[in-house]
Amino acid sequence: MEKSRSARDDEFTAYVAARGPWLRRVAYLLCQDRHRADDLVQTAATRLYVNWRRASKADNLDGYARTVLVRAYLAEQRGGWWKRERVIPDLPEEPVPPPDRAADLDLRTALARLPPRQRAAVVLRFYCDLSVEQAATVLGCSAGTVKSQTSRGLDALRRVLEEPVGSEGER
Repeated sequence: MEKSRSARDDEFTAYVAARGPWLRRVAYLLCQDRHRADDLVQTAATRLYVNWRRASKADNLDGYARTVLVRAYLAEQRGGWWKRERVIPDLPEEPVPPPDRAADLDLRTALARLPPRQRAAVVLRFYCDLSVEQAATVLGCSAGTVKSQTSRGLDALRRVLEEPVGSEGER
């Protein structure tokens, strides 16, 4: 029994080591904060470990892990615990220059302005390249809801990205 537990732990560790950076990128796109993304990945990894026996038998382990991650994000948004725990202002992040900084920042800013469910639908559909049905499964809703949330999210992104520079505070 101990050997199987050790083998299971090794299998889990290898999976998280290999897919951790991908999970962190998905988490960052959802929450727009590197520290919260790390927390989300840690929460998802913990839940995966607890259910590793079932998760490792899934047809699509990445899909299973992504579902756990997105549901952890949405549960956090509902609970709002992270808002209550902030006792000091955010520390400045050391910037990591992306290939196209201006476009990347514009898109991240626009994405951050979306409501959580719209943001999750857009990230799942276009960053994770899921079908409507797959995104509906991850979000725990109907395909029609995914379509409407994605449509609304894309419309909001277009409006934000078409705004003239500096107009956000001039309303």
